[in-house]
Amino acid sequence: MDNYLIKKPRIQDSSPVQDSSHVQDSSSSSKRIRVDFNLENLPSDLGLRQKISSYHPNNHDEIRRYYLTKGLCQPILDVFPLSYFSEKPRRFRSDYIDKDATFCFYCYLFGWQDVDSHVGGVNSAHSQAVKKGEDLLMEKQHIQSVLVKQLNKDKHDYRVQLNVIVDCIRFLLCRGLAFRGHNESQGSSDKGNFLELMQFLGDHNESINKVLQTALKNCKLTHPEIQKDIMNAIASETSKAIIKDLDNGFFSILVDELRDISVKEQKSLVLHYVNKKGTIIERFLGIVHVASTTALSLKCAIECLLCEHNLSLSNLRGQGYDGASNMQGDINGLKTLILKENKLTFYVNCFAHQLQLTLVVVAKNHINIAEFFYVVSNLVTVVGGSCKRRDVLRDAQFVKIKENLENGVCRSGQGLNQETNLKRPGDTRWGSYYGTILNLILMFSAVVDVLEIIEEDGLSDQKVEARSIIRSILSFEFVFALHLMKNILGITNELSRHNTQQRTNLHHYRVELFYTVIDMQLQELNNRFSEANTDLLLCMACLNPSNSFVAFDKEKLIRLAKFYPSDFLGTDILALDSQLQNYISDMRSNDFFLELQGVSELAEKLVRTRKHKTYPLVYLLVKLALTLPVATAIVERSFSTMKYIKNELRNRMGDRWMNDCLMVYIEKDVACSIDNETIMQRFQNMKTRRRQL
Repeated sequence: MDNYLIKKPRIQDSSPVQDSSHVQDSSSSSKRIRVDFNLENLPSDLGLRQKISSYHPNNHDEIRRYYLTKGLCQPILDVFPLSYFSEKPRRFRSDYIDKDATFCFYCYLFGWQDVDSHVGGVNSAHSQAVKKGEDLLMEKQHIQSVLVKQLNKDKHDYRVQLNVIVDCIRFLLCRGLAFRGHNESQGSSDKGNFLELMQFLGDHNESINKVLQTALKNCKLTHPEIQKDIMNAIASETSKAIIKDLDNGFFSILVDELRDISVKEQKSLVLHYVNKKGTIIERFLGIVHVASTTALSLKCAIECLLCEHNLSLSNLRGQGYDGASNMQGDINGLKTLILKENKLTFYVNCFAHQLQLTLVVVAKNHINIAEFFYVVSNLVTVVGGSCKRRDVLRDAQFVKIKENLENGVCRSGQGLNQETNLKRPGDTRWGSYYGTILNLILMFSAVVDVLEIIEEDGLSDQKVEARSIIRSILSFEFVFALHLMKNILGITNELSRHNTQQRTNLHHYRVELFYTVIDMQLQELNNRFSEANTDLLLCMACLNPSNSFVAFDKEKLIRLAKFYPSDFLGTDILALDSQLQNYISDMRSNDFFLELQGVSELAEKLVRTRKHKTYPLVYLLVKLALTLPVATAIVERSFSTMKYIKNELRNRMGDRWMNDCLMVYIEKDVACSIDNETIMQRFQNMKTRRRQL
């Protein structure tokens, strides 16, 4: 029996849960309230749902069909949280699901509330409710379908027509192209990508063209709402395939927020998990508009999105965000709020953002380095201030490269001496400062030439600025800082110190500048890497299989298991001790595991050789280590995609439409693996259609 697990109904205020209004029927003495609804906003949590009877009778079947199509939402926990009623602790139990009609999915939808004899026999109220649910999804039995009789040829033509529509929409979604045209009338020469692509397919296939031309005027399937329904069907099947691949396993979340082109705050959520093959997978789950970016608002949005896809916080094992205070705050940050509900959701600040922000702090606190980056910023602004100056810089650099090639100073070859330019660095883009410095060193003489041209031919203000920059960059202090920061940004190894006996120029540049910068970096890194997280990462490093498992440390791995008390019980810790000893002996004597370069390769090899069945506790440690995210680059890529999909010409896209487009475009490999038949069946079951497959 399929059931829903619900929370205890919450006390509602005068406003409904979803964005809806109340229409009061004054003719009834009980003043029954009818609730308007939006299918997109119907909650999955039964504790938040309105009764079916509270909606208008004409909408009951539509709402029931929506819930039936969406599927079950039943988090299964070994131990449910305690609540206090009448000063006594109460806890939900899993066996309530099979015994109590209050938690039955079908009985909720079809209004039966007799708790005493729930399931019963074939003719029981519960069985009748299940039968009603099955019948509701079988449109061929509906009276509308009986009234509209279709010949076999009509059904065949409808299937061909719908199949062509799905192919066209797939093509446009996977390439991020717009659907609509400015003028979609019959005589228009540019009807938009969707209609033009359909016409193209018809022009090159006579059978398709015949079906499209003979389709009924009110069933051409070209209306924008039909397009959106099919898009939603493709996106829903894509997310369903992702959740199926997760297979109710452990996962981490990667979250970030950004404003779109229409100045709406959007939150992107990505799942990070290890699949059945032992491969690390990162999948886009959705993008949600949030009215507020407070930690509490973001947490509610995350919970709603996870609940929508039937994912439980109990399986969450990691969080990955950037360094913003609303994300990583120790008091009211998003990570803290989630940790209060699940202590195993360890948080690791994105390494790329963390290191980059550390360097930014150093630049702001050391006066010499701050002055250096200030000059670099002004230099980039002046030299790259116009297309003309950029062209002059490229021409000057081309002349220098040509001279060096002729004099044998540099060599030619594929990928060498490519055209480059100066780009403004960004605080949260790892490597941007390093790239700017490398380009400046490479193009230093060409930059000086351009500044001299500006000093001679520019306006009065530009001449002064160019002269000031030339004096700064030709000084020894600037050149030293330029090469110093190149080394610091390019090398992560710790550097040793040597004391000097007297204050010399060497002492000034080594101690007062070089060592000070290194100390600031180390201090900032210590502040951003907590002691607990550092210990966790050090223990995980013992799983590294490189160099014949030289990093293996049994004691640290046992300590790692103790970080996850709900996954490793007391007896498991004892079993892990002996299992680790057998595991390392097996690995070091097995030729298949000698050339591995990382924990991800280890996981895949364990699954391929079925060693994950031999050492299940060790493999669980490997999965937990891989589940913990260390970078949020994929979230940044989802925002780059959002800017491509929702651009200046498509800035009026609705949130649901944009989310469906992003889901298919980002996860096109998953979307392309879904057959058209599955998509057409979901589209057909979304609502009552005039024609049947």
